[in-house]
Amino acid sequence: MNNTSVLNVRSEVGKLKTVLLHRPGKEIENLTPDLMTTLLFDDIPYLKVAREEHDAFARVLMDNNVEVLYLADLAAEAIVPDEIRAQFIEEFMDEAKIVDGGVRRALTEYFAGFDARQLIEKLMTGIRKKDLAGYQVKSLPDMVNANYCFLLDPIPNLLFTRDPFATVGTGITLNRMRTETRNREGIFIKYIFENHPRFKDQHIPVWFDRNETTSIEGGDILVLSDRVIAVGISQRTDAASVEKLAGRLFEGGQSFETVLAFDIPKKRAFMHLDTVFTMVDYDKFTIHADIEGPLTVFAMTRNTGGGLNIAKEEAVLEDILKKYLGLDEVTLIRCGGGDPIDGAREQWNDGSNTLAIAPGEVVVYSRNYITNRLLREYGIKVYEIPSSELSRGRGGPRCMSMPLVREDIRKG
Repeated sequence: MNNTSVLNVRSEVGKLKTVLLHRPGKEIENLTPDLMTTLLFDDIPYLKVAREEHDAFARVLMDNNVEVLYLADLAAEAIVPDEIRAQFIEEFMDEAKIVDGGVRRALTEYFAGFDARQLIEKLMTGIRKKDLAGYQVKSLPDMVNANYCFLLDPIPNLLFTRDPFATVGTGITLNRMRTETRNREGIFIKYIFENHPRFKDQHIPVWFDRNETTSIEGGDILVLSDRVIAVGISQRTDAASVEKLAGRLFEGGQSFETVLAFDIPKKRAFMHLDTVFTMVDYDKFTIHADIEGPLTVFAMTRNTGGGLNIAKEEAVLEDILKKYLGLDEVTLIRCGGGDPIDGAREQWNDGSNTLAIAPGEVVVYSRNYITNRLLREYGIKVYEIPSSELSRGRGGPRCMSMPLVREDIRKG
């Protein structure tokens, strides 16, 4: 690896050097039962304990010499110049569909009382109507929604930094997300890469832009090797997006030669590819048993005359991985041992969603004790973190992390 690379991810298991997290904030306390469906939560975490658990996650990473960066810190540092801050506020209100001039003026005046870090936290937390002293309902939309508590909705899914963008090679996908409520997350990422001193002058390729008309989310993108990427065509990622990503990667001078598009069921249990399938070592994977197949996979490669070659395959997961990763043997470690009860329970708590911090070393939720025991039996070093509250968001350690730099895996 070029040690000067500000971004470098060419595998799922290369030693993790730098990662982006978001420590749960008060946006969690703006979840209500009526908002859970809209904001894509199944339950309301207890913030105090969720933070303690997340801090334990970060400590495991730091204890293993991983540089941990936080989303709110980077976003605040990116909007310090006054002109950038003003532009960011206007764009954020546009994305939040604040069209009433009086409301925009009231919010702008309210935001003026905060420094950059406080402002970022407020926008992530959401703005309750009662936060604005003297705010009065005047417009017809306001009158129609008089009983709604928020001027700006909270963004509780920021916890899952895996999704609004993805580091692929030395560039990123800046994702257009499926739902309107999550698509706002991308504005923080956009401003970080365009304006933060660490990134703004680094000429980082953007393989996919959030202004596209089709969606893609980072949980569907797995960098299996420096030559092969797997992408889920899922509930959250469109086939057209995968095709665009493949074409741009092949044209972008990266080492990737094949993009495998996995056509997975379009339902919440298979929300992203990484909810049912993650890589834990060079030749080992933890899976939800239902992903074994037979699967429909489309292998995309570069056509020497321009464009893409797309080959459709019907095969089981093991054979697909052996073929495209050049492996003689592949070990698939089933969540909960594949038991219909244990597997279903631990899959619900993201037993297949692991974060590799080095080959054969993974971070997992402690509650998935059957899967964790199996990982150890297969020689995997397991770092367990508490998750009574974090797991309520239906995302595991991989979902909660976006690697920015991994060491390249040495051949031989």
